[in-house]
Formats: sequence, C-alpha cells, structure tokens
Amino acid sequence: MGATGFRIVFSSSPLAVPHAVLAALLASLLLAGCGSVGVQPYSEAEIAARTAADRAAAQQDVPAITEALTMEQAIARALKYNLERRAKMLEEALAYDQLDTATWDMLPRLMAQAGYSRRNKDLITNSVDSVTGQPSLAHPYVSSERAHATAELGLTWNLLDFGLSYIAAKQQADRVLIAAERRRKAMHLLLQDVVTAFWRTASAQKLQEQVTLAIVNAESALEDARRAESERVRSPIDALRYQRQLLENLRLLENIEQELAAGRMELALLMNAPPGLHFRVVEPEERLATPLLAIPMPQMEELAMQHNADIREQQYSSRIAVEETKRAMLKLFPNLSFNAGIRHDSDRYMINNTWNETGLQLSYNIFNLLAAPSQKKLAEAGVKLADQRRIATQMTVLTQVHLSRMQYEAAYRQYLRSDEIWHADEKIAEHSRNRELAQTQSRLELVSNNAAAIVSLLRRYQSMAQVQNMRGKLQATLGMEPDIGSVDELSLDQLAAQVGAVLQQWQAPAVN
Repeated sequence: MGATGFRIVFSSSPLAVPHAVLAALLASLLLAGCGSVGVQPYSEAEIAARTAADRAAAQQDVPAITEALTMEQAIARALKYNLERRAKMLEEALAYDQLDTATWDMLPRLMAQAGYSRRNKDLITNSVDSVTGQPSLAHPYVSSERAHATAELGLTWNLLDFGLSYIAAKQQADRVLIAAERRRKAMHLLLQDVVTAFWRTASAQKLQEQVTLAIVNAESALEDARRAESERVRSPIDALRYQRQLLENLRLLENIEQELAAGRMELALLMNAPPGLHFRVVEPEERLATPLLAIPMPQMEELAMQHNADIREQQYSSRIAVEETKRAMLKLFPNLSFNAGIRHDSDRYMINNTWNETGLQLSYNIFNLLAAPSQKKLAEAGVKLADQRRIATQMTVLTQVHLSRMQYEAAYRQYLRSDEIWHADEKIAEHSRNRELAQTQSRLELVSNNAAAIVSLLRRYQSMAQVQNMRGKLQATLGMEPDIGSVDELSLDQLAAQVGAVLQQWQAPAVN
C-alpha cells in the first residue's frame, strides 16, 4: 500500500490487536452500515387507508343533520365540530401541557443509577515510600474486584437552573394566554363566516326555484325568438337584438344560480358536515337593530384596548420579552449547585460499601464577562421590538374600530336601499306578469323584469349578510365574544340555546 495506507497484522505477539477489540470494531462498522435510513414513500394503499381513517376521524361523534337548521344551531355546530377550531383548542391544550412540563423543570433532580463493571485483569497497583520515594517492599496488591455492581440515589439542585426554569415557566404561562387569545380570534372569524354562509344558504333556498323557473321561461322565449327569425316574422336586426337581450338575461340568471350553489357547501364545511349533504335552513327573523352604532367612539376605543385579542396577544408577548431579558442577565451570575446522595458498591475490597455523599460547588464562566454587553443588548433589542409591535398593533386596532364602525353603518344603509329596490322591482315584476297574462307586453319584458326582481332579492340577501358580517367584524375588533360554557361539556342543544341567548343579547338596545 501507499504511504498513507494502513494494515492490520494478526500475530501471537502481546502487542497484537486483541481479537475481542477487532470483533468489536467490525461489529461497529456493520451496525453503522445497517443504520443508514433510506427513502420510504407511502404506497397508494397506505395513502388510501390513511385518508379513509382521517375522513372517519373528522366525522366521528358528529351527529347527522336530520331537520332544518336555525342560525343558532348552525353556529353551535360550527363551534363544536369545526376542524380549524378543534386545532386551535388543541394548540391551547398543548400550551397548558408545556406549562406543566416547565413547572416540573423547577424541581431538583432526583437521580437513581445502577451499573455493572467487569475487567479481564485484576487492578494491581504498586506503592512508593512517601519520604524516600523508593518502591515499597510490599508486594503489588489488588485494590478492586474484576466485576462489581454500583448503585446510587442522588439529589441535585442547581440554583441557576432553578432561576432559568422559573423564568421559562412564567414565559410559558404567557404563551398559554396567547394561545387562548388566538383561539378567541379564530372563534370571531368562524362566527362571521357562519353567519355569512348561512344567509347565502337561505337566499339560495328561497331563490333557487324562482331562478330555475326564470331560466326555463327565458330559454322558451329564446326558442320562440329564433323560430320567428327563421320564419322572417320580424326584421333580422330586431330579432337578433331581441335574442341578445334574452341571452344577457340568461347569463345573468345562470351566474346567480352558480353563486347560490356555493353557499350551502361553505356552510357544510364550517359545520364539518359532508360537502354533498343537502339540508335546509330556517331563515331567521330580520332583526337589524343597531345597538353598536349607539356606543360613543371613545367608549369603543376603550373596549377594543381592553378586550381585543390581537392587543392582548402583543401585551403578553411584551411580557415574555421582558422575562427574556431577566433570563439573559441571570445567565451572567455564578452557578451554585448542591448534591446529596446515597451510594453503594459491591466491591469486596472496599471496607465501606455503602456511604452518604454531599457536595457544594460554585462555578463561573469567565467569558460571561465578555459576553455580558452583547447579551444585554440583544435582550433589550427584543424588548424594544415587542414594544414596537404592541404599539403598532394598538394603532392598527384603533383604525379597525373606526373603519369597522363606518363599514357597519354603510352596510346597514345599503341594506335599507337594497330592500327598497327589491320592493320596487317586485311590484314591477308583478305588473309584468299581469300584463303578460293580458298579452299586452312581450315575453322579453317579462323575462327581464323577473330577472331584475330576482337580482334585487339576491342583492337584498347579500346586503343582509354583509350587515351581519360587518357587525361581527366590529364585535371582533371590540373583543366581544359569546359568553358560553365549555363547548366540549355542553350538548349540542344546550350550546345552541346559549348561542341564541347571546344573539338576542347582542340585539338589545344597550351593550355593556
């Protein structure tokens, strides 16, 4: 081999590599080769099985929808069975578990150890005279057994680790509160989405039959127009203009039909119901009292500063940053540790095989003096960043309060205007139907008026949903949430009853 090579020679010389060492080396190399991990993608059967299991888990314990749903029941189902909300609740539960773990980290360490040691030759030692330095005349002596067992039960307490664990536990407690605020924010968004999807479903339920009938009438009128064109009953340009207007109305009606079809699927997703499930909803009474608009703006700002989820989250984040500063500064102090334990050794050469042992140790890393300015600067930068984020969030929320109130008021006015337009178009359509029966107008005018009435009714429902959505957005900005018990402990009917009581309370003339 070359100059950089190596070789192993087996010989009977005492200096040769022992067979046991060589066997251990070969076994280590074999284990290292077997320990390599390859790429193992899921097979199609495994993916299909996992997907089926996930779908079954998603629908587990979710009762079937057997009757028409009210608004309260839809919200209750979403609060209880929505998958995203379940994830937020599990995140909060995980934060609580991490807090429990951090609390246990503050306790001293109680370690129990047991071991066994064996050597192939005796531990033989010589001694020298402490005065002359000459070898002792005594024969070399054995000071330890070849094989012996040890056991130990020890308690260790570290002052620095306790301080760091205490601060970490306080930070984790704030993270629990942050998880709770994020769950609140997710609930606010869920309520808005459910209300909007519910009104879209209600509008589809009411308009679907009218839209289908209008499309049938428009297609029939279009066939008559094409037949009249082919028979030269009217001039070609007038016939084509007539057909184009009918086609425009058909396109409008078909777009409405497509828009209506999506509302029920969105509501089913929010309630964790099968997407293809057909269910009906009970259209709620149109209670559009606006008690929130009667609250003075300074009071709204104060409510938002106290209860808004984003502001609370940033406040807890700022407190975590302050604790991180204490954590960084604590690392600069000396480390004091104390240990006490009971030890046992089965070595028969020992006179005292069992003994107690205590110790106290003080240590300090000198380089901490050099790192102290950098650690302090880093911690202070974290506090400044958290403070800046909190200030920015407060200003953003204040803007959201003003903007949400303005949007809520504008949506309410738009609803009132949409309601007036729908009443006017409905009367026009009724007159058109009467005139069509008397054969005093064309079918194009009837189709156009019916389409306009349907569009007006749809816009009215959309305005209603927008009013509810803007009200929910303003309530979320102010930090208002349903005052209900535990979602897991309450039954679906009990939860729906509490949600209904909260909705009625929100419609009351005064808001606390």
